[in-house]
Amino acid sequence: MFFDELRRRLPADIAAAVVPGPSIEKGIAPLRSFVVEPMRFGRLFLAGDAAHIVPPTGAKGLNLAASDVRYLFEALREHYRNRSDRGIETYSERALGRIWKAERFSWWMTGLLHRFPDEGDFGERIRRAEFAYITQSRSASTSLAENYVGLPY
Repeated sequence: MFFDELRRRLPADIAAAVVPGPSIEKGIAPLRSFVVEPMRFGRLFLAGDAAHIVPPTGAKGLNLAASDVRYLFEALREHYRNRSDRGIETYSERALGRIWKAERFSWWMTGLLHRFPDEGDFGERIRRAEFAYITQSRSASTSLAENYVGLPY
């Protein structure tokens, strides 16, 4: 049980004061992907989870949200400082270019690291072959590292 394990890890005086609460949900986070296009609707700009969901496998959600905000900041700064709408008009396209690359990588990582009920032995063999390729090919391991640490802005 969660609270038993938590108590074991805490100092005794603090552990004794821990009062377990009810479990309100016991679910597995869905491995899903979703992208809104465009990310701009008139004067409304979407960023982060409001615009895209990536499976947690690739660890890209926060990085994408931060890059969305950076692109939007640059667009708004250009609008207010230079009276140019170019950044605002290209915000969605610019952000989506990076988002789709991260979505592709996260989906690939999800397939590599998770088993799905309907894939059978063939899917398992493909996954093993992919792991072998990554560990035996410098190009494949470089591509994995490049995508995992983050793509350039």
